[in-house]
Amino acid sequence: MSEIAKFIDDLQKSSVTARCNHCNNSSPLSKYLLFDGTKDFPDPVQNIIDQYETILKEKHTDLDKQVIRSDEGAEKKAIEVGFGKIIEKIIHLHKDFNIPLEDCRFLAEPLDVIVFNGSSQNNVDHITFMEIKTGAARLNKHQRMIRDAVKDGSVLVEKL
Repeated sequence: MSEIAKFIDDLQKSSVTARCNHCNNSSPLSKYLLFDGTKDFPDPVQNIIDQYETILKEKHTDLDKQVIRSDEGAEKKAIEVGFGKIIEKIIHLHKDFNIPLEDCRFLAEPLDVIVFNGSSQNNVDHITFMEIKTGAARLNKHQRMIRDAVKDGSVLVEKL
């Protein structure tokens, strides 16, 4: 019997206990399967290792699938955002955009267009703050703040 094997045998026959750092319970070492880690694992230990390796492989496969879906989603979103940025720059030039070009001022940020309705006729009857969105796009935080300020009547005209 090797020195390590004898030590393990002595521990299992002793009244030595071990305390779990997680649950703080103590148990005698004789309840546990002690083994020499420098040699092949005993069958019960190898079975547990195999089970965990299988679980790890499954989780790795699931993670790979999630990464692929995430990449596909990010690519689609990037295309949509790029398309939206192009559209918002040129939409007021489109023939079916029923607002005279002379009434429009393109800003890009934080809103896309300010329309001075009637400016081309020398009669501005109202001003429209326009944000152009495609697909399921929504207003961002700053755009919502501007919308809310307009709704609350917190808009001023100042002359410098």
